[in-house]
Amino acid sequence: MRQSKLFTRARRDAPADEVAKNAKLLIRAGYIHKELAGVYSYLPLGRRVLEKLTNLVRHFMLELGAAEIAMPVLQPKANWQATGRWDKMTDLYKLVDGSERELALGPTHEEIVTPLMKDFITSYQDLPTAVFQFQTKFRMEARAKSGLLRGREFLMKDLYSFHRTSEELKSFYDQVIGAYQKIFEQLGLGPTTYLTLAAGGTFAEYSHEFQTITPAGEDLIHVCDTCHLAVNDEIKAKHPNCPKCGNKELKSVTSIEVANVFDLSTKFSQAFNLTYRSETGKDELVIMGCYGLGISRLMGALVEIMADDKGLVWSRAVAPFTIHLVSLGATDGAAAKAAEGLYNNLIKLGYEVLWDDRAASAGEKLNEAELLGLPYRVVVSDRTLSHGGELKVELTERRGGESRLVTEKELCAFLG
Repeated sequence: MRQSKLFTRARRDAPADEVAKNAKLLIRAGYIHKELAGVYSYLPLGRRVLEKLTNLVRHFMLELGAAEIAMPVLQPKANWQATGRWDKMTDLYKLVDGSERELALGPTHEEIVTPLMKDFITSYQDLPTAVFQFQTKFRMEARAKSGLLRGREFLMKDLYSFHRTSEELKSFYDQVIGAYQKIFEQLGLGPTTYLTLAAGGTFAEYSHEFQTITPAGEDLIHVCDTCHLAVNDEIKAKHPNCPKCGNKELKSVTSIEVANVFDLSTKFSQAFNLTYRSETGKDELVIMGCYGLGISRLMGALVEIMADDKGLVWSRAVAPFTIHLVSLGATDGAAAKAAEGLYNNLIKLGYEVLWDDRAASAGEKLNEAELLGLPYRVVVSDRTLSHGGELKVELTERRGGESRLVTEKELCAFLG
């Protein structure tokens, strides 16, 4: 994409009404636009990051054997009354339409997916099964001050599984934990993201969270560096030592919750009478699990953890473009013409390229390139052209900042 065709533009200063680093940088760089507290528009660059994150997560959900669906945002009051959460859930957005129907804007989808599956689960032969979705959620968040980390409207990945036995659920539950660990490894968050024990509620001793360490976090967890497990602050009194290896030296750190997994047992299947006919002909309640991962929250967490004092820093896995091609000098000069040829070649080879073809100063272009944070900056200038007649470019890796002159062939070999 030519940057001159990108309608957004970078801002010199951070917005004064934002506190969180992720919001400041993403707005400055033109990835998102604030509409009101906790609600953002995703501009072309931000939308591409969300798409990359969504596709990465989708890959691992499909590997688990789950089927993708899409459930509605508008949810009937009766479903929430059936579970008792219409009056108990304090952050539920409620509305009344022109026909005086009372509805909820979905903050979660147990009240939809459970009755939905009643039409498709009748026999033990229908189990186990799992469905997932990517859906916009709404929560009446009282403290929407952390950018994408704590929004009133946000993008979530839901996964729900349905089982005959607790043992069957446990097997799938562990597979999801393994899939989440692979996701965080690919995003470069593996070393700082801990599987964390949390209070399990009514049906299980524990639920599990994935917490990523960062000073910007709002949670307090206690980590074991011996076995890479953590406990959150709610259950620290119950487990002063590591519950896995017994380590007494747990380190207290702040963190961001980026995913969670819950054993729901029969809580929701009982509310909607979701049953299956067993092999002995008896009607049994379906056992359920749910597994959440905040896509937009994860985008914010990546900024909080990876960004530096110059701007955003994206990994290749989720960057909106892999290469930021920057041509310096006149827009009709030799460097611009060489950059256009290189741009066309790279596009034909399948690389994702953002070409800064604008009539702007070298300083403005290079500073904005660092702010936007694409993995590789490739600069074409009169200086790089003067190497024995062969086109060379200055290749700089955003993470680390190392630069070197390479030929087009060497550039493609490096990028793979």
